[in-house]
Amino acid sequence: MEISGEVASSHNLNSTMYKVPQKQPYRTWYHFQPPQCWMNDPNAPMYYKGVYHFFYQHNPHAATFGEKMVWAHSVSYDLINWIHLDHAIEPSEQFDFNGCWSGSATIIPGKEKPVILYTGIDDKKHQVQNIAMPKNPSDPFLREWVKHPQNPVMTPPSGVEVDNFRDPSTAWQGKDGKWRVVIGAQNGDEGKVVLYQSEDFANWTVELKPFFASDNTGVCECPDFFPVSINSTNGVDTSVQNQSVRHVLKISYLRLHQDYYFLGKYANEDGNFTPDVKFTGTSLDLRLDYGKFYASKSFFDHAKSRRILWGWVEECDTSHDDIEKGWAGLQCIPRQVWLDESGNRLMQWPIEEIETLRDKHISIVGEKLVGGSILEISGITASQADVEVLFELPELENAEWLEESEVDPRVLCSEEYASRSGIIGPFGLLALASEDQTEHTAIFFRIYKTSNRYVCFMCSDQSRSSLRQDLDKTTDGTIFDIDPNQKTISLRSLIYAD
Repeated sequence: MEISGEVASSHNLNSTMYKVPQKQPYRTWYHFQPPQCWMNDPNAPMYYKGVYHFFYQHNPHAATFGEKMVWAHSVSYDLINWIHLDHAIEPSEQFDFNGCWSGSATIIPGKEKPVILYTGIDDKKHQVQNIAMPKNPSDPFLREWVKHPQNPVMTPPSGVEVDNFRDPSTAWQGKDGKWRVVIGAQNGDEGKVVLYQSEDFANWTVELKPFFASDNTGVCECPDFFPVSINSTNGVDTSVQNQSVRHVLKISYLRLHQDYYFLGKYANEDGNFTPDVKFTGTSLDLRLDYGKFYASKSFFDHAKSRRILWGWVEECDTSHDDIEKGWAGLQCIPRQVWLDESGNRLMQWPIEEIETLRDKHISIVGEKLVGGSILEISGITASQADVEVLFELPELENAEWLEESEVDPRVLCSEEYASRSGIIGPFGLLALASEDQTEHTAIFFRIYKTSNRYVCFMCSDQSRSSLRQDLDKTTDGTIFDIDPNQKTISLRSLIYAD
């Protein structure tokens, strides 16, 4: 086993316009957070005139979800240090009187001007889609936004519930010059993604056939649709359509509170997206994350030719706790995302800028882990750490047998399975562990063989993360195929504790 950890420096973090109150426990250093109050969905991340922009759903009045949400706005030059600006969009008109909900930004080529599409909750509490534009496009911070005089530009079509029609995606331009955008919707138990087209970005027409639909799922929230390169880890612009890319449709299922994605083929001519597989509601479905992660949004960073993914991390403690501390919600570490070599799933990795926070280096090499043993890593005294572990594996042919019917991470994460001592595993990290081990978060692997393959199970076990009983301590995991010739497996964990 080889393990190395970097202690994150807090010297130049949280550079903000507003001073964060001194007594706010459990605020993070790595993750994006507003100075105070409630935050949920990432709205419209983008790169414009040398500046990264991040808009997000925000209740400026309390640490709970509010009746009249706003679009808060922050900017950064490196995705690490953020300047918090005045709100970009607030309820003010009939078409958004009861709140400004999620949406996306699209940069119009030629004009090089960003346009925001967002969901407004109108005076009848119907969900409608609106446009906002920068008042001064030459301002790299885009401090002021104005609402389009034609708002609302889209209203709930036939077959869509008026209070479940939201979250327009980043638009893409087809070879015919038309703009297209997808919007999450619901009709009864059927979840839908609805496609709209426009020649001028102001007048939109709906396609009668759903772009995507899933039975018995409820509303499809926050759809994200983008291409990924087949032969490169580089990202591509959202409008790219050729033989060198596949397409990804991401759905946030509200009932499950999880983000799923579908790889497939997109035919611009007939407007059809054909996913490789249908949604099954089982562990076979592809998820973007197996922890606290929802309402994700990606954007193409043309400065570094990469696609970056954000996602909302909801609190595990109670609403009373949130009110006490004065804030709730944070964003995940921004991740670069690309297509795996197999073409069957997406790969993710923290953006390279995170490594600029590393400070003191601690390294351990060549330690042998005996079954049931625990090796303490001494010297990490800071409250933040970026830990990379490389485990050398024994011969996988010695792995324990697992019936195909048991290849389900929800089963393997259960206490019955997690407590079993296996042949290859469990091995991993005990993060934020107390001296007597009564509190810890386990991130671990186990390797099994089935009738026709070897599989690796990875679990994040929060069941012992706190002695408190009134917290959400959900345990979750995933399973993936592993090459029987694999010699090592690595784990990277970004850890924070106040």
